[in-house]
Amino acid sequence: MIDIKIWWIWFAIAAFFIIAEIFTMGFFLLWFGVGAAVAGILAILGLGVGWQLGSFVVLSIILFAVSRSFAERVTKKQPPGVGADRFVHKRGVVIEEIDNIKNTGRVRIGKDEWRADSEDDKVIPVGKTVEVTSVDGTHLVVKPKEEEK
Repeated sequence: MIDIKIWWIWFAIAAFFIIAEIFTMGFFLLWFGVGAAVAGILAILGLGVGWQLGSFVVLSIILFAVSRSFAERVTKKQPPGVGADRFVHKRGVVIEEIDNIKNTGRVRIGKDEWRADSEDDKVIPVGKTVEVTSVDGTHLVVKPKEEEK
């Protein structure tokens, strides 16, 4: 029979969850890492597998539930018109041809220059006036502005 110390497994699980938290958004996996670490400590202290599993599940759920309300208060959505959203419905000028297939395109709005994507996947030439319809990450999504007569 292989003599594997169960506390090693718990600490490996804890390390996995804590490292995985770094690569995710939402502050979710950390609490499972903490629960696994506590279960590992209980294993070192000699408590049975039932206690270890129970503490892992209960502690992870409690920490997750408590942190959700805290995280929602701290990470409120920014109001409209703040950050890049302030450019929605603004007009700009194309300074690099916008072509979604080639992944090219830049617009200037005032003194700011932004990467841009075409709303309807049509190519928009340099010099064309555009209107920002939304923001997608670090790109403005634009559509050609109809010339007023």
